Amino acid sequence: MHRYFIYLAYDGTNYHGWQIQPNGISVQECLMKALSTFLRQEIEVIGAGRTDAGVHASLMVAHFDFEGAPLDTTLVADKLNRILPQDISVYEVRKVKQETHARFDATARTYKYYITTRKYPFDRCYRWRIHSPLDFTAMNEAAKTLFEYTDFTSFSKLHTDVKTNNCKVTYAEWVQQDEYTWVFTIRADRFLRNMVRAIVGTLIEVGRGKMNLQEFRNVIEQKNRCSAGSSVPGNALFLVNIEYPEEIFE
Repeated sequence: MHRYFIYLAYDGTNYHGWQIQPNGISVQECLMKALSTFLRQEIEVIGAGRTDAGVHASLMVAHFDFEGAPLDTTLVADKLNRILPQDISVYEVRKVKQETHARFDATARTYKYYITTRKYPFDRCYRWRIHSPLDFTAMNEAAKTLFEYTDFTSFSKLHTDVKTNNCKVTYAEWVQQDEYTWVFTIRADRFLRNMVRAIVGTLIEVGRGKMNLQEFRNVIEQKNRCSAGSSVPGNALFLVNIEYPEEIFE
């Protein structure tokens, strides 16, 4: 038995998220079908995490096991790109040690959220348009406080199956990309369901002057989802990086 990592990207517009769903098509399902078709055996794919419906990934990682001779990883990547739909692409396939796990061995993940101040047809699937000015200086001051906490229950979707709501945020900042676009980048060892969208929604409240820095702290400390801001739309959120220790690769 051999284990492999797949590095891939996808446009989440037409999918009900990464994870297989009973009522809609998912990225995981498409990838499993493509692998099973090419390798001619039932293949299960385990992702490094979940992305919600409509959320995109410029870099997702998943692992799968194959029983047989070692695979030509370049050939596998090429064949998958021929089979998969146009909105899913594979960068590369890499052999890893058998005990390696795409989710549990990841040391950090990075997301980006894009907002725009203009109406532009080609942004509508990948940006969230805002209609009033925001105080990004105040939003960045609030973002810095995320480093001081580990329990992010206030930004988690309710009734999830995780055992802990603790995460270690190591980077969080808004940066202006061009005249119309601002990008929020956040990096942590792990993320909770809906966490990034809830954080962005709450930072937007700070930017609109509806919440001050102390009130933002209070939201975190209350450990209550109802005290945080609304979740922003998923179409402007991208998973952009997942990090692993080098020793897992063969």
